[in-house]
This record gives sequence, structure tokens and C-alpha cells, in this order.
Amino acid sequence: MRISETPARDSRTTVAAGAQGTLSGPASRKLPVPPRERRPALAAVAVLLILGGALATTLLVMRSGDRVSAIRISQQVGAGQAIPVTAMEEVQIANTGIGYVAWVHRQQVAKTFAKVTLLPGTLLTEQMVVTASQELGPGKARVGLSLKSGQIPSGIKAGDRVQVIHVPGRAGDAEPEVLAQSALVDSVGAAGRSGSSGQITVIVNSELSPTVAGYATIGEIAVAELPGAH
Repeated sequence: MRISETPARDSRTTVAAGAQGTLSGPASRKLPVPPRERRPALAAVAVLLILGGALATTLLVMRSGDRVSAIRISQQVGAGQAIPVTAMEEVQIANTGIGYVAWVHRQQVAKTFAKVTLLPGTLLTEQMVVTASQELGPGKARVGLSLKSGQIPSGIKAGDRVQVIHVPGRAGDAEPEVLAQSALVDSVGAAGRSGSSGQITVIVNSELSPTVAGYATIGEIAVAELPGAH
């Protein structure tokens, strides 16, 4: 009896065949790719911000082209003084939303008084004027002074503050005395060749005005400017 044996398959052949059918090792391992996340809300916000900035820029450019006619002060007006039309000038400015007084109201402004000292170049607002002046109210008086050279500083102008001083004219008399500590210069006459004028009007308390006027008539009054006291 012949016994036939099936030869055993080479194990190396089996392993090789298996290796051909299935990949293993690093080549078969790939990192997972996360799905791309979309954020439509953020994109919409970015678009709105861009559009809002463009709109704001456009409005600023358009408004900068709008011009309004306003009042600019052309000469100094002291606190408490009336604001004459001659102290105003028309100026065209950009419409920035600030409440400057329009040029068409200049006649109404001329009936008011400066709440603070108004310097040349000031753009007038309603907060700078009042309808009544404490300087020119009851208990006050205007006194005209005709002063000589040396009794008045050069460059005095309406709206300045001065001391009114009694300067005795005779030797041996009393020392100079300050009659008014801070009097408002209401007006100044035309300047002469020296650049100053001796003709000025000051506002003092009414009970003091006879004394000031009396000394002024005999040449014993001088005024001293108070810089910065507006």
C-alpha cells in the first residue's frame, strides 16, 4: 500500500502571501483630518464692521463740507461789558455740532453782555453771554478820566482791569491810596503818537465815583493795569 503524503507548505511562502494581501506598519497609519469648522456669525460681524466704518467715514467727509456762518469776536470785550456789533465778524466754519451763535443773531447778541472776557478770535457760544451785567447794574457808575503821560500805562484797552489810585500832587501829602482795587475799563479814547490815550472811562462803585472824579479834575488820579485780571 502506497501511502501518499501531502507535502507541508513552506511557512515562509504563507507569510509572504499574507504580507502581500495586508499592509501593516507606519505606512498604514494616517492621522485623522478634523472636519473644517465654519463660523458664519463671525464673518457676518466682520462684514458689518467694515460697512459701518465706511459709512462713518463717508458721513464725516460729507459733514466736513457743510459750512455755517458764525460770530467771531474781533476785539476784546471785558467781562460785564456789552458786546457791540463792531466787536463781531462773520466767519464760515465747519458744522461740527457745537452750538456757536449764528451770524444772523448778531443784533440780539449786541443787547447782551460778556459773561467772561472775550479775546479776539473767540468763536461765540451762548454760554459766553448774559442778559444782564453786574458791572453795569445798580450801584455802579461810569467815570471818565483824562490822564496825563505817566498816569496811564500804554496799551490799555476796553475790557482791561485797572487799579484806580489817588496820587497826591504836593510834597508832604499822604501816601498814594488805592481807591478801586479792580475797576473795569469801559472804553478808551483814540491812541495818540505815544501809542496810548489818556482818555478812558472806568466803572466803579457809585459811592466812590465822586471821589474819583474829584481827584481826576486836579490831576491826582493814576491807573495801574492788572494783567490777567479779567
